[in-house]
Amino acid sequence: MELQGKVALVLGAIKGIGKGIGLALAREGVQVVLNYFDWEESLEEMKQDFEETGCNYHIVRTDLLDVERIPSLVDQAIDKFGRLDILINNIERGGWPVVHGAYVGEQWDLEMATTLRAKWWVYSSALPHLKASGDGVVINISSIAGHIGRSGPAGRIFNDGYAAANRAVSSLTEIWAREASPEVRVNEVMLGFFETRHGPETRGWGLLTEAQRNEIIDHTLLGRMGTVEDVAKAVLFVIREAPFMTGSILRLDGGYLLGGEYLESMPEGVI
Repeated sequence: MELQGKVALVLGAIKGIGKGIGLALAREGVQVVLNYFDWEESLEEMKQDFEETGCNYHIVRTDLLDVERIPSLVDQAIDKFGRLDILINNIERGGWPVVHGAYVGEQWDLEMATTLRAKWWVYSSALPHLKASGDGVVINISSIAGHIGRSGPAGRIFNDGYAAANRAVSSLTEIWAREASPEVRVNEVMLGFFETRHGPETRGWGLLTEAQRNEIIDHTLLGRMGTVEDVAKAVLFVIREAPFMTGSILRLDGGYLLGGEYLESMPEGVI
């Protein structure tokens, strides 16, 4: 896909990974509609960072838990730029066990409503416009929690509901790839541990002991946390360089899922 002049809707764009993806697209000439709701204190910095790109951008504050407001968000993108080519479906809520403790009903419902339901409503509202572009792209951002759940070192970070919601996101990716084809490609970037997502720049990280934090790094084959830049590069690859990819999951976890097993050297054998 040629990115210059395209229009993207980026969710969760006020900080962290959502903002990093938005900035990467803007630097490639994409006009970006940037949704946020929380973290109002970061708004001025967000505006300044996008101003520096020289791109056309539009910031919209929308509570995506209120599904009746979601069509208006998409309408604002169309009213502003006249089209929609890319949806970065980056919204989630996961309660860390070390932060929230045992579940209460409100926490479970919030995780489902944010990580799963909001994605569905945004996609459904955006789909007619993405199809009309003739070369649309949806990228669902998910977590390896959908594979590993509350187990191993990650068990202190991933709740049951968050894990279940992320497993369901992968199901939606496949359903939507069928529904949206051939005009729209739908793929998923599944994230492991990142600096701004389940990592050092989140409040739960400070509640882990040094040994517990090192256990996560040691479990990761590449021996480090992921960065916002790592995600932005992967997203640009899927959008720009992978025109034959749809319904696929690109796992970006530094090898965390593989790190729980060790590899022995080949034995000499008996003959």
